[in-house]
Amino acid sequence: MQHAVGAPLPPPHRPGQGPGPQGAGWAQGASHHPGPHPNPPAPPAPLVPGHPAPPPHQAPAHPAPPAPPPHPGAPVEPVNSTGHIQLPPGGPVPLPHPPADPAVADASQAAVAVLLIGPAGAGKTTVARHWADRRRVPTAHISLDDVREWVRSGFANPQSGWNENSEAQYRLARRTCGFAARNFLANGISCILDDAVFPDRPVVGLGGWKRHVGPGLLPVVVLPGLEIVLERNAARCGNRRLSDEEVARIHGRMAGWYGSGLPIIDNSTYDVETTARMLDEVVARSIASPPTW
Repeated sequence: MQHAVGAPLPPPHRPGQGPGPQGAGWAQGASHHPGPHPNPPAPPAPLVPGHPAPPPHQAPAHPAPPAPPPHPGAPVEPVNSTGHIQLPPGGPVPLPHPPADPAVADASQAAVAVLLIGPAGAGKTTVARHWADRRRVPTAHISLDDVREWVRSGFANPQSGWNENSEAQYRLARRTCGFAARNFLANGISCILDDAVFPDRPVVGLGGWKRHVGPGLLPVVVLPGLEIVLERNAARCGNRRLSDEEVARIHGRMAGWYGSGLPIIDNSTYDVETTARMLDEVVARSIASPPTW
């Protein structure tokens, strides 16, 4: 992170070690405070005839020993006043380890990265969010559409036409999602991503997702019937709602996933909870026997 003029940020200041003479003399100035002492010592009690004077204050006979110095080979915890916590770096997500007994595999407890694919109106974002909410291990939901819309001024909306700007912003959002997924998995948090990946468009295909996330990404397709996606799209608002013609065109292109070898869930007659349970079953099978893609 840099200043607006391009100069790097200064290192964090420790108490008594700020920049310049003011910070450098903080501890020293406190020990030579001018004026009366804030806590002056109490005056000695007057002597009473016939009573001896009290003995002077003495240090305890057995003072506490100083703390032992750290072992020469022991790591030294760096002092950081900002509260920064060092996190493991995110690397490519590897293939998940199949369980010893696939019949008892519990996908709700496995550390996985899932890519949920589907057309507009398939309910993939709703299912992904619900699936992440109900798992028994920490799980994050990453929506590519949400990340794309982080761009406010200058947002290249694909509904206005697919061009070099919308393609560049899509690529940037996908790479951002991929790095986020890798970092989550490296720190013990599973994740599910959702995106409308077209099987006939290499620029938005699975190759980029595998490159950015890793070979352990588990793709699953959610593909209900056309009448279902039209009905769900009609309930949308804002730039997430498409025309019926666009929805039908996207749905027709998504049919290319049949025969691809990827697991497909037709959730035309399923509610969100049922679809999430089916996703658990598909993920468990994918862990036991990862699909080739």
